[in-house]
Amino acid sequence: MARPSVSVPGAGGQHPEAPAAAAAGDTILAVHDDDGASHYDSLDSAAPPAPAPPPPPDAAGREVRYRGWKTMPFVIGNETFEKLGSIGTAANLMVYLTSVFHMSNVRAAVALNAFAGTTNLATVFGAFASDLFLGRYATVCLGSVATLIGMIILTLTAGVPSLHPPPCSGTAAGSVGGGGECAGATRGQFAVLALSFFFIVLGAGGIRPCSLPFGADQFDPRTESGRRGINSFFNWYYFTLTIAVCGSSTGIIYVQSNVSWWVGFAIPAALMLASCVLFFAGAGLYVRVKPEGVPLAGALRVAVAAFRKRAAPAPADPAVSLFRTRHASALVSRLPYTHQFTFLDKAAVVVSKSELSGGAAARDTWRLCTLQEVEEAKCILRILPVWATCIVYYVSFAQTNTYVILQAAQSDRHVGGFDVPPASFTIFPMLALTIWIPIYDRVMLPYLRRLTGREEGITLLQRMGVGMVLSVAAMLIAGTAEQRRRELAELNAAARGESMDASRVSPMSAFWLVPQLAALGLSEAFNQVSQMEFYYKQFPENMRSVAGSLLFSGLALSSYLSGLLVTVVHRTTAGSADGDDGWLAEDLNRGKLDSFYYLIGFIGAINFVAFIVCAKWYRYKGMDDGEQDEDGINRWQARSVVGDGCPEDGRLPANN
Repeated sequence: MARPSVSVPGAGGQHPEAPAAAAAGDTILAVHDDDGASHYDSLDSAAPPAPAPPPPPDAAGREVRYRGWKTMPFVIGNETFEKLGSIGTAANLMVYLTSVFHMSNVRAAVALNAFAGTTNLATVFGAFASDLFLGRYATVCLGSVATLIGMIILTLTAGVPSLHPPPCSGTAAGSVGGGGECAGATRGQFAVLALSFFFIVLGAGGIRPCSLPFGADQFDPRTESGRRGINSFFNWYYFTLTIAVCGSSTGIIYVQSNVSWWVGFAIPAALMLASCVLFFAGAGLYVRVKPEGVPLAGALRVAVAAFRKRAAPAPADPAVSLFRTRHASALVSRLPYTHQFTFLDKAAVVVSKSELSGGAAARDTWRLCTLQEVEEAKCILRILPVWATCIVYYVSFAQTNTYVILQAAQSDRHVGGFDVPPASFTIFPMLALTIWIPIYDRVMLPYLRRLTGREEGITLLQRMGVGMVLSVAAMLIAGTAEQRRRELAELNAAARGESMDASRVSPMSAFWLVPQLAALGLSEAFNQVSQMEFYYKQFPENMRSVAGSLLFSGLALSSYLSGLLVTVVHRTTAGSADGDDGWLAEDLNRGKLDSFYYLIGFIGAINFVAFIVCAKWYRYKGMDDGEQDEDGINRWQARSVVGDGCPEDGRLPANN
């Protein structure tokens, strides 16, 4: 029995048998039934929209009642306290590991890169656990408790003398990278420290991928007020991030550096406890969305089906001959056929009628997939090369919480009678980002719209490219600043007749590090913000839970890559016959950190060239091969249609 088919009249006029009552500009679909009869439907104004169906029960089996802003004091309060606690704990760990646990600079940098990488990688597993069986509410609950436990254990490592090494002896005791006789940590002390990191990683894996979508779940997306509430929640979410970074990089770090470590860690732990109490207090008000299932199941089925049919002949005209059917969700836009990754097309080839069940469905979805599923899999494969270049891009940011802090520690940090803690300089990238975003939105964006004629000014990939250029510039600025800092340290030691060991601090103001940090902040404003939007828009609608995880997984791999780079550079440049300490010496005045920055800038420049190649090759979702030009998005708009046999994949030229 033949499946129902749908035909779309051309853009030049209305079908002669179409209903005359249809409004001008409506999209008329001719639906041909199995018995040959035809009837017509309009996607636009021929019929009033049907009322929205009631939402299904939530994960707890209760009737869904969206309370919107009534839940926000609990959700946003939880977010604010959680970020203050977690950022306040992590921001100064470089100084803690080198001054309290007496790690070398290289070892501490590698350890923190591994910690940051594992923390971000855990979000991928947290997202999958949430979508598979836990749900977002339970995942955030477990993550919050795990983070609290980790912070308490970390506080104990600072407050209990037996859980950390004794202070160093000598005049440089307790200083970052200082000299003197320092006893290393025992295996037991490292084990307790690692246990605290384990719980913090576990908690981040639950909180980071689920907190933002959980907050959005509290608003009804079917109503105008609910959609406005979601947009406002996103703004408040990033506002709390700014508040957390500013508060952690100033007050909490000051307590850690000038009062005591255990008090400095106890404050974030107390904030995390307040976060948990506030979140659990609103438990009776929350909407708890049911788990959505395996996010990448469709793409996995396409890969399996294409492999099983690898010997099947390639379709002569895949755009019209591949298997297609109605998508289960009306919110998923239908994708046109693209001539990329054509080896996946065989997953949608109907080899025999026995593969069909009921004439319009696949009997075995692991052997026969739809064209829509094939194109969704292609979307993921197209994104991966762009994502890979972003991994290398983030290597420059990994230095912010490691060697930038060490630079500040060996520079003049006095402002009047106040000594700025080294880790507080990590606030400047966020300040630059916060200042730049409204300037870009109000000043640059209108100009770019007039210049390019595009609503978004420049494309997402172009904005990401600008961010990559700025990151390369930041590394060049960082290398220049470090070279000057080291020269002034040498001149200062020579003028005083002292050795370099006795005069570690350079007279150069640490605020000369601000330009490189500001450049990194601007780079983040262009690249990371655009990257989040790029993944959200270019991933298939039914796989958007994976989009956020892709960003975090890129950050994770970049942290591992940065740690590997630090290890390779140190082993390659240190230990030479003339006694050279290498580029990454314990005393930066004896090293060549500027050369390390220049190396990262060189790698970033090569990566930018690779990104340009990937961007030129990339095909935007929902556009066929003939539309991939500068004005393609403006000339075409997607139409979601049902059935089979749709000319141009059910897409009509946009009305101009």
